Amino acid sequence: MQVFHNKSKIIITCNNRLSPYLQREVEALGYKIVRAFSTGVELEGSINDCIPLNLHLRCASQVLYSIKTFTAENPARLYKELMEIEWEELIDFTGYFSVSSTVDNETITTPLFANLKVKDAIVDRIKDKKGIRPNTGPAGDKTMIHLYWKENDAEIFIDTSGETLAKHGYRKIPGKAPMLEALAAGVIMATEWDKKTPFIVPMCGSGTLAIEAALLATDKTPGLFRMNYGFMHIMGYEEEVFFQERRKLKDQSKKEMPARIIATDLSADAIDVSQRNAKTAGVDHLIDFAVCDFADTEVPAGPGVVIFNPEYGERLGVHSKLEATYKRIGDFMKQKCKGYKGYIFTGNPDLAKKIGLRASRRIEFYNGKLDCRLLEYELYEGSKREPKQEE
Repeated sequence: MQVFHNKSKIIITCNNRLSPYLQREVEALGYKIVRAFSTGVELEGSINDCIPLNLHLRCASQVLYSIKTFTAENPARLYKELMEIEWEELIDFTGYFSVSSTVDNETITTPLFANLKVKDAIVDRIKDKKGIRPNTGPAGDKTMIHLYWKENDAEIFIDTSGETLAKHGYRKIPGKAPMLEALAAGVIMATEWDKKTPFIVPMCGSGTLAIEAALLATDKTPGLFRMNYGFMHIMGYEEEVFFQERRKLKDQSKKEMPARIIATDLSADAIDVSQRNAKTAGVDHLIDFAVCDFADTEVPAGPGVVIFNPEYGERLGVHSKLEATYKRIGDFMKQKCKGYKGYIFTGNPDLAKKIGLRASRRIEFYNGKLDCRLLEYELYEGSKREPKQEE
């Protein structure tokens, strides 16, 4: 099976509501989107086409290459269909593979059983053809196979990513209640920041928003922080294709940028974690960190972007204290950030009302399973009308 050169369906998955930003990234790389949906996009290409997708994309989770689409009303039929695939030409019998799945079929109660049937079919086929069975297990750092099975419709994929792309690899110390890197990248894209004006992150936590902003501004992509992908463990992998693409990443990345990025937090520990993560990402010299109350954050003359990701009362903090904090955030933006676009990322609409400004846009996101909004505020200065009170 010449999967590295033969074109097939490619599904790129992402967290729910990140699809518009993923689509923007994929199209910027020159790929044509066949279909877009809430948790991903579909296009056509070979596994060699999947290599730059894995290395470049900031908002993606997995890049899946379709091997076969078929009908399976039960596990027995699933096994039979999978036994017909030439797995011996894809997976080295001396290697290791694991299986993941998305399953909604009335004949089984757990996707683990579906995973087992997939493993059985692959192992039995390779053992029949080669006389030796490959090893299997839960680790996602070698060959990854993904099953999508909804009712009677089934599709089997090579997961060319392996471990998720949503974690960009530089955050060795997560900090408290961190924002996933892919989500942070999508949030920054949603602000339409021009990468030339200041980007201010008070209450920066573990620094993910500031770091992702620096990576975007310097064209540094997640592929620079990772050396292992699922496609590397498929038979026929051409190492030079990967290294050629990775050299492109290095050549395009910039060491400096015109924009100032300022990140502050009241916690010295949070700033220490942020600085360490930024150093791992190679952008610590591009971010001005400071330990201070958010109201004391330096705000250069606008225009620019100021963005808050405050606690929203689900796992952290006390609600009454947060009400006061949100009011102070609104006061800070009104008094110190004129000429900027202000943003609040929150999963608590009641607390958002305490900001005291009317949002000009409400952009939908999920943080895990929590329904969230990125609220945008036009912080006018001079003779322009002040934003109205949030109703």
